[in-house]
Amino acid sequence: MPVSAYDFIRKKRIGNTFSSDEVKEFVEGYLEGTVADYQMSAWLMAVNFNGLSDEELFAYTEALIESGERFDLSGIRGIKVDKHSTGGVGDKVSLVLAPLAASCGLVVPMVSGRGLGHTGGTLDKLASIPGFRTFLSEDEFKRLLEDVGAAMMGQTGELCPADARIYALRDVTATVESIPLIAASISSKKIAEGSQGLALDVKVGNGAFMKTKEEGKKLAGTIIGVTARFGVRTNALLTNMDEPTGKAVGNALEVREAIDCLKGGGPADLRTLALELCSKMLCLSGVEESRARENAVSNLDSGKALDKFREIVRGQGGDERIAEDYSILPQAEARVEARALDNGVLTEIDTYRIGMLAVELGAGRRRKEDAVDPAVGFVIEKKLGDAVKKGDLLATVHANDSKKGETVAEKLEGCFRMGDKTSSDSRLIIERIE
Repeated sequence: MPVSAYDFIRKKRIGNTFSSDEVKEFVEGYLEGTVADYQMSAWLMAVNFNGLSDEELFAYTEALIESGERFDLSGIRGIKVDKHSTGGVGDKVSLVLAPLAASCGLVVPMVSGRGLGHTGGTLDKLASIPGFRTFLSEDEFKRLLEDVGAAMMGQTGELCPADARIYALRDVTATVESIPLIAASISSKKIAEGSQGLALDVKVGNGAFMKTKEEGKKLAGTIIGVTARFGVRTNALLTNMDEPTGKAVGNALEVREAIDCLKGGGPADLRTLALELCSKMLCLSGVEESRARENAVSNLDSGKALDKFREIVRGQGGDERIAEDYSILPQAEARVEARALDNGVLTEIDTYRIGMLAVELGAGRRRKEDAVDPAVGFVIEKKLGDAVKKGDLLATVHANDSKKGETVAEKLEGCFRMGDKTSSDSRLIIERIE
């Protein structure tokens, strides 16, 4: 006899476990409408507190996959390898990495998500490119992979539809940080999209969902275990999110910064992450590590990756002129400066709060139905360890409402703390997990 939604929620709340069939029935019930949004939200909160057993996790992941179709990419020549980040502030690495990896000969089937909580989403960044189509049919997706070598899209109604609906609920019910829920969400999409390998970027720090190295290692290990169960090889990097990646926070601003990187410039941390993750992706396809690094550096510096970016944008209906003319991207009407309140060394950045201030400005969502303003955000001028004088420019706020921009700029100033020296772990790449 099937377990009722009420009993399913109650038993998880008190720490009980369920069989694979029971987990799948609950997810199927949610898709069919016999389990309501508020009941799924209650179960997500119970999982947030009590976790999932290995059997429940595999069953839940499989239920997400089986809720839709799996892409069959076997007819497309080449090794299919994707990358996924667990989410951070200013994390535009995918915009650089997908064209870079494709220019190195990989096939990159990248199914991305929108902003979640205080973190930005690759889908929202791509949507800020005029004309860029983020939703493709399976046939269009396959054609772009064959012709271009990479495609960057959102979840279709056929690909893990249960995850798409649950993902939106997690965003607004404070259940984003749950390790099993993150692991199942990431793994299901990468398995369903047809990837053979996955390079995972697990963010760790005050601006990440995983606050500590130990939590990051646990999440990486969980995803590696789940994807291996379904035949996908995965390696992982633990990377620092005690400060935003690069300088730009906000969708169109981050697209511009990613293009700077593809031109051989851009912030050093963005370039380092793109090269390291591209090397990891190439290694998953069988390329020797030192050669993988050489290929990645060569293609980024020679302009091949930028050419591939243009191909991707053109192939998905976007205006490829943005690579030369940034004014084509959405522009905010007002600029407001945030300046340092004290002298000293920048010892701490409240990266989580910066992410939430970006949401307040309109760059992200408070509710799943909220619209995103692609033009707004910040350009941050200081990094941890920098010497700062009172009155120095910390960041420029890009806003479409000058009064709101001034309010956010004042709050932003409080996100930067000065001292004698920084005590945080300054390593960009904290650990590599094969």
